[in-house]
Amino acid sequence: MSVQAVNTAKPVERSSERSRFSEWASAFVAGGFTMYPVLLVLVIVGSIVAPRFATTINMINILDQVSVLGLTTIGLTFVVLIGRLDLSLEGIVGFAPMFAAVCLVPAAAGGFGIEMPGWTGLLIALGTAGLIGVFNGFMVVKVGLNPFISTLGLLVLLRGGILIVSSGRSIYSPGKALTYLGSASFLGIPISVYVFVLVAIVVGLIFQYHRYGRALYAVGGNEEAARAAGINVDKVIWSAFVFAALLAGLAGVLMTGRLDSAVTTQGQGIIFSAFAAAVIGGVSLGGGRGTIVGVVSGVLLIGVINNLLTLAQVPSFYVQASTGAVIVIAAVLTTIASRRSSGVRTRT
Repeated sequence: MSVQAVNTAKPVERSSERSRFSEWASAFVAGGFTMYPVLLVLVIVGSIVAPRFATTINMINILDQVSVLGLTTIGLTFVVLIGRLDLSLEGIVGFAPMFAAVCLVPAAAGGFGIEMPGWTGLLIALGTAGLIGVFNGFMVVKVGLNPFISTLGLLVLLRGGILIVSSGRSIYSPGKALTYLGSASFLGIPISVYVFVLVAIVVGLIFQYHRYGRALYAVGGNEEAARAAGINVDKVIWSAFVFAALLAGLAGVLMTGRLDSAVTTQGQGIIFSAFAAAVIGGVSLGGGRGTIVGVVSGVLLIGVINNLLTLAQVPSFYVQASTGAVIVIAAVLTTIASRRSSGVRTRT
């Protein structure tokens, strides 16, 4: 009897261990932590091969550099979670602060000549971005256009709009309301870093604990089931485009502050980096899956890689190509991790 008790206890113990590992692996992948070990390895390697990399100044510089990309990617995540795409965010990053700038500066400096009060700059930029988001939501929800086609068309329109409203000129020193968030510092840390961290925390809490966040996941996971559950799907979709546009507009304001000008090429190519960061962070382009923890890891990974290559004096075209390579590698690693956690869960 005692021998039988010993023999039957071992399989139960092994099953319990597999169950605990399954729970840990599932939580690790679902929580968006897949890329953090890779990020840690990069930081260690970077500290060895480039002594300047591990300095406090450089770390702060990386956070400052990724703040614009981070806000854009968080905005994009709103839309991707519901199973849609928004390519116009790149255009909003450039157009919203440019439109605000030309409303503030005199005609001699390239403005409209209306010279609105300086304190309105941030409000005009965010208001412009918000209206674009409302328009995007209207075209998708009410008109029924494919979001890829409609936002692609709007991206091209906004790129042309930047040149139209500015007459092809960059607007320099558009006012403190547009430049403060991207240029000022507090306790030695750029305000842009505080903005990025604050937005990431707030949005992360909303996604995790608020019913609106749960509605985003529900719509992206199964739209018909979400309707059956009483969720106002159209309202959720529309609001996601608005929030995405507002964050892209805020990202544009940070970039304008960093440059102390609204330039005609502002934000070009950022949408591809935003998609890369989202994919690296485990956000599913099919909707319904992704976390802000993962998004931040994707943004930081791109920032660290670009910084390392820059410190190593690698030509800029290699730096750009590295983003594509990172997307492929990260997608493979995320897929493998997801399958392994699913496989462990299935076996138990």
